[in-house]
Amino acid sequence: MDELNAVVTQVVQVSPIMKVFRVSPDGWELPEFTPGQFVALFLPPTAARAPEATEEPFKANPDKMIKRAYSIASSSKAKDFLEFYITLVHSGNLTPRLFNLQIGDRIGVGKRFVGMFTLKEIPEEKNIVLVATGTGVAPYMSMLRTDALQRKGKLAVIHGASNSWDLGYSSELNLLENIAPGFTYIPTITFPEKEHTPWNGYTKFIQDMWKEGIMEEKWGFKPTPENTSVFLCGNPRMINDMVEAMAVDGFTEHKRKSPGQIHIEKF
Repeated sequence: MDELNAVVTQVVQVSPIMKVFRVSPDGWELPEFTPGQFVALFLPPTAARAPEATEEPFKANPDKMIKRAYSIASSSKAKDFLEFYITLVHSGNLTPRLFNLQIGDRIGVGKRFVGMFTLKEIPEEKNIVLVATGTGVAPYMSMLRTDALQRKGKLAVIHGASNSWDLGYSSELNLLENIAPGFTYIPTITFPEKEHTPWNGYTKFIQDMWKEGIMEEKWGFKPTPENTSVFLCGNPRMINDMVEAMAVDGFTEHKRKSPGQIHIEKF
């Protein structure tokens, strides 16, 4: 079995089913990675599951580590820890075990950091819209915390969730909007009736906001394939609907052989 080569150094409960974990390598150095990339986390099948988990429909192989890939939320300049924003899948193999971890517990981290969902090839002056649902905001946090705010073009995060307490990193993103010129944060929720205090923000699906011209309203000009690249991470339905909505204006999906302006990371 692989070795549990890292230690949990911070656990923050964001909502009943979402947590932010920080893990630090023990006895090895984090390799270089590009913001937006992901890495595998793993635990043995013998690790205890969180009390709120339900039964596993498929029992994990007792001789193999349970591994899943997660986007990194921390800056690539942070060399002593990695941060992850994770949703509990009650019947899952790995997340119920992750959700049972306490500070000081051991965890396994893969040493291969991979993924093409990065800003690396986007020209400096191009505007960027980072669109996420739920924990899909994680790779964007890594980008913003590293160097994305130093770009010349405008930058926006549109983050959709069921309720305000599921909008992880909202206080950091609100702060960035106040201090970083050219950065816009647009949170939206779909169940305002469940809020404990009145919600004064947006309550629409992201694709509908896009169709109604949310970016033109915020930026004062219309995003086009020539001036803007869009990143999509999260719910597959949101991604499909956004791709359809943007196709009307000529945006196409980015592929290796046919470069486009829509970059996609599916859960």
